Amino acid sequence: MATPLHAWNLAPKQAIALQSQLAKRLELTDRIDPVRHIAGVDIGFEDQGANTRAAVVVLRWAPNAASHLAVVEKVVHREATRMPYVPGLLSFRELPAALGAFEKLAMTPELVMVDGQGIAHPRHLGVAAHLGLWLDLPTIGIAKSRLTGSHTEVGEARGDWVPLTAGDAVIGVVLRSRAKVKPVFVSPGHRLCLDTSLSWVMSCLGATKLPEPTRLADRLASRRDEKRTPAR
Repeated sequence: MATPLHAWNLAPKQAIALQSQLAKRLELTDRIDPVRHIAGVDIGFEDQGANTRAAVVVLRWAPNAASHLAVVEKVVHREATRMPYVPGLLSFRELPAALGAFEKLAMTPELVMVDGQGIAHPRHLGVAAHLGLWLDLPTIGIAKSRLTGSHTEVGEARGDWVPLTAGDAVIGVVLRSRAKVKPVFVSPGHRLCLDTSLSWVMSCLGATKLPEPTRLADRLASRRDEKRTPAR
């Protein structure tokens, strides 16, 4: 695990100030090794929020193979939730468990896709960006809803997208990842530019609206597969 960036026992005002400082350290140009494995990350909560459940699914990236996104590792990590829900500070609530999950992995992926925001955040430090700084890995945020910014209407066809802007800055894209289904919000986290982030998300799309890494992490984090297991 990389050297810790900061302590977690922060008051909200301290966390907000820290977000602005950490955002200045983000790299929004490509610095990525050849990709052999991609991790998907999703974080949920149990026991009315008392415990955090982080799921990481690692897939092999082999674009010339029939099964080019085969699952090679799954990890779930649970721990007590350290911060109550505060709008804009979700990464301080979620990341401790996510980092615990990464510590359990047998391998280090070259690319990480996170169910959440990258720089499409009021202080440009969503969960994907924050995680990228901790791990020093390229990260992408793929969120199901908009946290900040504005955009025009996106087309209905798969692959249509429009910029997500905050003032004069482009902070992400609104992507129609599946025809006539609500779009996703893609933004770089760390060590990637926006164009590369979008390209990777498109490359990992399957039949559903989420790219395969975060789709599988979402299923694991939400226990959806467990719920579908037939009773014995």
